[in-house]
Amino acid sequence: MLLIENIKLALSAIRVNKMRSFLTMLGIIIGISSVIAITSIGDSAKGAVSKEFEGYNANMYIMVNWEMTEDGIDARDFFYKDDLEALRARFPDKIKYSVLGSSASSEAKIGRLKGKFEMSGIDADYFNFDVKNILIHGRSINKSDVAARKEVIVIEEKAAKYFFNKEDAVGQTIPVTILGNNVDLTVVGVYKQEASVFSGLNNSGNYSAYIPYTLGLNPDEGASYIDIYADENLDQSAQAEEFAAYLTKIKKVQDGFYRADTAESQLGTINTILGTLSIAIGAIAAISLLVGGIGIMNIMLVSVTERTREIGIRKSLGAQTKDILTQFLIEAMILSVIGGMIGTGIGIGIAAIGMSVAGISVVINPMVIVVAVAFSAFVGIFFGIFPARKAASLDPIEALRYE
Repeated sequence: MLLIENIKLALSAIRVNKMRSFLTMLGIIIGISSVIAITSIGDSAKGAVSKEFEGYNANMYIMVNWEMTEDGIDARDFFYKDDLEALRARFPDKIKYSVLGSSASSEAKIGRLKGKFEMSGIDADYFNFDVKNILIHGRSINKSDVAARKEVIVIEEKAAKYFFNKEDAVGQTIPVTILGNNVDLTVVGVYKQEASVFSGLNNSGNYSAYIPYTLGLNPDEGASYIDIYADENLDQSAQAEEFAAYLTKIKKVQDGFYRADTAESQLGTINTILGTLSIAIGAIAAISLLVGGIGIMNIMLVSVTERTREIGIRKSLGAQTKDILTQFLIEAMILSVIGGMIGTGIGIGIAAIGMSVAGISVVINPMVIVVAVAFSAFVGIFFGIFPARKAASLDPIEALRYE
């Protein structure tokens, strides 16, 4: 019963001084809203990245490359067609798709239009595994293109619309430079890239495209890496180690020279970085909670001074020291909790608006909200102890004399 009475007294005191109470809560509001917004944005970003990796069959993707050593890299250390075929023969059931890594970047000018193509070398059947890119016109690169190093290209839909003002650009020609040679690539296919959180990042006029991987390498040139889509039902890391170990054996290099990176490990690294950034920035934002706590303490000290006579009357009527202590502690805690609740709502709103602008689904961790409100209550109690003790220790006779 006494607790309810103390809560009523605290709420009454807050209502009497609305502006002062709001300014007191402002530090808590800013701190909590910042922490909630930052952690929610971080969780949303991690969720979006994870979703993108899943969409790209990331549970199957493995890349094998080499570690740079003090002795440098010899030509025999690169990967060649024979190495690729040996790897496929050794793991026929585990390797679904593999290709020697090759790429090319070139400016292209068609009429008055200019743009840049980032071309990735692929083998036949690539589009069976890259589920984010869907062929909408023509065909993909086939075995004949790869074997004959044919000058063909598969371009994305927006490149077709930009250069040729139509979606179906099959049969059109694109002049580019590959390996220092000027070549005219014939468009054999057009693909559409599914919308993703990364779609809006490329505003530079660069267009992605695919060419036969053999076209991106000189006939006797080796590749620095191998792209692999492996069995999605088996452990990705274990398969990656197997592939790297086998290449180490047949290439007769020292252990550890070749390493295998999995999409799974890359996702883990990205999530770790995002999580660390969220924690670091959130911790900086939480400093404002300390400022808010100090604000509560200052205002409560002022309140004790203003209400000295009230305290004296309550003590003279029988209120004990612990009753006065409880009253002021509850008032400080209510100020902090209300600020925490308002800050939580603002933080969720900021995160929701920011993520909607970015086209990402907002992720709100309920535990973060619980911890934030509980922490704000703790701040109120911690910084309210000193003013409450000062109020509780007042001599009733001296308090009644106070003007």
